Amino acid sequence: KNTPPARPPPRPRVWLGAITAPPPGAPPAPVLIPGGSGFLGSRCIAPALAAGHRVRATVRDLAREPQLHATLARAGVDAGDRLSLHAADLRSDEGWAAAAAGCDYALHVASPFPADIPRDENELIAPAREGTLRVLRAARDAGLRRVVLTSSFAAVGYGHGPRAQPFDESVWSDTAAPLAPYVKSKTLAERAAWDFVAS
Repeated sequence: KNTPPARPPPRPRVWLGAITAPPPGAPPAPVLIPGGSGFLGSRCIAPALAAGHRVRATVRDLAREPQLHATLARAGVDAGDRLSLHAADLRSDEGWAAAAAGCDYALHVASPFPADIPRDENELIAPAREGTLRVLRAARDAGLRRVVLTSSFAAVGYGHGPRAQPFDESVWSDTAAPLAPYVKSKTLAERAAWDFVAS
């Protein structure tokens, strides 16, 4: 009788889903959201604030604060004093420790996604991978209770031949194949995150 090959243990995947309110009587949990002025970041800040959480968002440039408040206002959310912005860049160590200090949770949704393909793929790979590690180190050092990292189908679905099997936690995009820089960046960033967690 043929025995199927053993499958590696699954990598847990986290679905962001609805951001729920803190338990009754509990203080609002501070949530770190890197990339707060980005498309995903602002769309995570709004429900977190609406659910009653305090949010500490990072932005590369603090001059983007009015733009972020306008985005939240269009979503019907008044941040009041529950939103604070901190300057931190995925490409630099500066600012991450201060941004994470005092937070309980992090939603790491920041990753470069330019309109044009860069000449050098490392313009995307380095900030995606190293930025993910900066967020994870800051979260660990600040004692955060949980980090949610958004990934992408890009991390699993590219560089393979035709397949009949579904994609699961044992599959990664083949970074040796000719991949678009964004696809490679998402793959290498998630792999770096799992290596960090395992170490």
